[in-house]
Amino acid sequence: MKPLERILSDARATPRHIILPEGGDPRVAGAALRLTQEGLARITLMDGPDLPGVRGLRAADAPDLAELAGHWHRLRAPKGMTAARALEEMRDPIRQAAMRVRLGQADGTVGGAVATTAETVRAALQVIGRAPDAGIVSSFFLMLSCAKEAPVRGGMIFADCGLVVAPDADELAAIALSAAGSCRQVLAETPRIALLSFSTAGSAEHPSLIRLHEALALIRAADPDLEVDGEIQFDAALDGAIRARKAPGSRLTGRPNVFIFPDLAAGNIGYKIAQRLGGLTAIGPILQGLDKPANDLSRGCTTEDIIYAAAITAVQAGKHQQQHSPDPAKTQAAHNRTM
Repeated sequence: MKPLERILSDARATPRHIILPEGGDPRVAGAALRLTQEGLARITLMDGPDLPGVRGLRAADAPDLAELAGHWHRLRAPKGMTAARALEEMRDPIRQAAMRVRLGQADGTVGGAVATTAETVRAALQVIGRAPDAGIVSSFFLMLSCAKEAPVRGGMIFADCGLVVAPDADELAAIALSAAGSCRQVLAETPRIALLSFSTAGSAEHPSLIRLHEALALIRAADPDLEVDGEIQFDAALDGAIRARKAPGSRLTGRPNVFIFPDLAAGNIGYKIAQRLGGLTAIGPILQGLDKPANDLSRGCTTEDIIYAAAITAVQAGKHQQQHSPDPAKTQAAHNRTM
């Protein structure tokens, strides 16, 4: 099964509740209707038209607006938030959608068709927050190569291509570890990670490579079983024969499915070259490292892009719930001890 087909199948198996806060945009409204009709998610559409099967909600007139604002006020009071300002800010659909996800009223949210990335990510960071085990919130693009004539077919994770501009060694390691988790969640594959550079296995010397070496050490210390190598050039990572010549001691046992770029410039340029010249489908940026799923869109996105992003958000939500659900055996054992 192709990666995208599997993602859609996983989303359809247990439809999650996803909020689309920009319902006034026809692309978003169209995606809401198709997501509902195709059984991919249960949708709340904020500030949009009335659609069959889609729950509508006006952000500024929400019946529980005061309650949501109260949560926002308590959360941000240490930073000077007033009750009046909290009420006003919670009328913003992007921020209100994130609050509903934080409170468990929805499983995830997808925005950014109208709002900027800065607005969407800021709301996710401030309201939902970073996951306790994540060193940093970052992003990835799901790159899909499915054409019959493509030299490589399948799905790949490219990170970070949309958020962290100049990661240091700690941040680069955190991005790679989050991307490994995203690979397991979204592609359902064991991650094989390449830390990309202009050098392979010491073929060049430059102070910028020290950061990659430090990041590699941090990744291996955090997860010794993770298959990861770097610094490595893209051709050596992708092609096993080239890798055998350039990096005969590489720990990579096959083609990587996770590519970590050294900075945002390289990542953003790289994914767009793959998309525009290589013909790969790029879905994202998908956020990783948040406590609950909230994802961004390009303002140039299509209805299909929104559908795919929502489906990935639904899959992330399902994996998140599995990871945080109590173990039935442990729950029963604890119950027995109290009897």
